[in-house]
Amino acid sequence: MTVPVAPIGVFDSGVGGLTVLRALRAALPQADFVYLGDTARLPYGTKSAATVARYSLQCAAALRARGIGCLVVACNTASASALEALRAAYPDLPVVGVVEPGAAAAVGASRTRSIAVIATEGTIAGGAYQRAIQAHAADARVVARACPLFVALAEEGWTEGPVVEAIARRYFEGMFEGPRPPDTLVLGCTHFPALAGAIAAALPAAVRVVDSAATTAAAVAARIGAARAAHGRGTVRWLATDGAARFARIGSRFLGAGIVADEVEIVDL
Repeated sequence: MTVPVAPIGVFDSGVGGLTVLRALRAALPQADFVYLGDTARLPYGTKSAATVARYSLQCAAALRARGIGCLVVACNTASASALEALRAAYPDLPVVGVVEPGAAAAVGASRTRSIAVIATEGTIAGGAYQRAIQAHAADARVVARACPLFVALAEEGWTEGPVVEAIARRYFEGMFEGPRPPDTLVLGCTHFPALAGAIAAALPAAVRVVDSAATTAAAVAARIGAARAAHGRGTVRWLATDGAARFARIGSRFLGAGIVADEVEIVDL
């Protein structure tokens, strides 16, 4: 008798976490997923840590009720503000955030231990990436900057071209200068991989870019990949807290595949 493997739960404040889901499906193609976008209350990046933790616990409860066996916090702000609370609430559930894998990968990629981080206001203000990077390398220099316009650009589908590159250059002014300039940049928001080309075009040529979505998928695969049952291509169940049509339309761009609005279940947290 084959024992069913529980699906992996993934949540984000909206559609940005679909870049993480995309990477997870590439790393674990046979896994089933339940994705929850808290679209009624986005963005998380401008809210207090206490509010983000409360929202995150509500998202986790909704996913747990649907039988998940692992929880991926596909939101940098929630990973920064709520990971400890989530692990305390669900001690029997593997909980993986995006900050720690991204920080570890950045330290591994950096030759000079000088690292730049771009993220939302909440993630930068909370200092989660700074702490995580310096936990891996105490001598690391971390330059962190909030880039909130990148979120709006990604959601509008403005992911390339001179306007986006000009905004990126403005955000990066002075960031890669000085006697010990960063040689590695962490994309500390799950929206930002959608702008990877424009971001790279605005960077000095030698700067390496670390995508927290890809590093999180690798961390999840390393942790639970061996437990996945081989049963063909996995499925995704879609949940959102508002706006199924908008979730499907914008989310399709982040996922790189079509999402059908009629298949998005609206839930009340």
